[in-house]
Amino acid sequence: MYKQIYLKKGKEDSLLRKHPWVFSGAIAGMDDGIEEGEVVRVLTRSGDFIGVGHYQIGSITVRILSFSDVKIDAHFWESRLAAALAVREAIGVVRPEESVANKSLTINNTYRLVHGEGDNLPGLIVDVYDKTCVVQAHSVGMHVFRHDIANALKAVMGDRIESIYYKSETTLPFKADLGQENGFILGKTDNNVAIENGLKFHIDWLKGQKTGFFVDQRENRSLLEFYAKGRSVLNMFCYTGGFSVYAMRGGAELVHSVDSSAKAVELTNANIALNFPNDTRHAAYCEDAFKYLDANNDKYDLIVLDPPAFAKHRSALKNGLRGYTRLNVKGFEKIKKGGILFTFSCSQVVTKEQFRQAVFTAAAQTGRKVRILHQIHQPADHPINIYHLEGEYLKGLVLYVE
Repeated sequence: MYKQIYLKKGKEDSLLRKHPWVFSGAIAGMDDGIEEGEVVRVLTRSGDFIGVGHYQIGSITVRILSFSDVKIDAHFWESRLAAALAVREAIGVVRPEESVANKSLTINNTYRLVHGEGDNLPGLIVDVYDKTCVVQAHSVGMHVFRHDIANALKAVMGDRIESIYYKSETTLPFKADLGQENGFILGKTDNNVAIENGLKFHIDWLKGQKTGFFVDQRENRSLLEFYAKGRSVLNMFCYTGGFSVYAMRGGAELVHSVDSSAKAVELTNANIALNFPNDTRHAAYCEDAFKYLDANNDKYDLIVLDPPAFAKHRSALKNGLRGYTRLNVKGFEKIKKGGILFTFSCSQVVTKEQFRQAVFTAAAQTGRKVRILHQIHQPADHPINIYHLEGEYLKGLVLYVE
């Protein structure tokens, strides 16, 4: 029997609406000896069952795994992962090899298999790159159960995967003192090339950001490809060069990639060479974004602004919104007349309305005439739990600038 946590009177309302978080302020008491990462049962003050989940020290004290009184065992993990896989098959990101000219051609083997609360597995991220799963824990509980999860992944995915890499050094709470190290927990491979919509990418799951690649921009990269033909493209904060590679395939006249990280520039150049060897249309620069924009006026008619999160916590929201306004002012000032601007925020604490207001403010400050062509967000393999709207983190606008 799992140990139990009791809520204060009236604090169960959000949980009855299936929101998966129990905040520390809602707790009236708990059994002795509960360890961080342990599975607990959550009860009302009067003793009625609410849910079962992982306990963690902090503002989010329990992440609910199930609102049914179930055992968190191999069957649980396998059933949840199978449900996540079924979603990816239904939306078509998990596709069989397609026969083209009597040859087997893999169109896409890059996708997110588990998206935390969106797949009813709060604290867990799993991205698939060809035959490798990269697993990331954002809670102590998911770290504690990492080997059970790996075994369940192999059981559900079968021959689809051959290795599982665990990458959670930077995502787990440092105060938990888990002594975590990244590394393979099942199999091993040196092959780090995966395919997204027919394009090849080196995936840096060893030292790269997130799980090694920004899977969440896949559909937005395809949209940019549609607009790239004949244009001069600037990809700011390029990281792996995803937008740059798609722009090249879309027929861009020239593509320039900019990042302050020399490692990112190196990775971008490698991905361009992987798909377009010896193509002179592309150049990459290791430079600060604002300095580069200041030095390049009226040179590009398609600009991508995809910065890292400017506001990672609610306390940084005001400064983050100022940062988005300042960056978009530069974009509006520098883009050619008739240009198209792709602009994004991946800050979870920034709402769609707040981001749009920041971009509106930037347009007003520059006096440019701007039309919204698309309002874009994360793709379907990053689903949003309808009871947990905090999962909607990526937002973006595609703008026509006169």
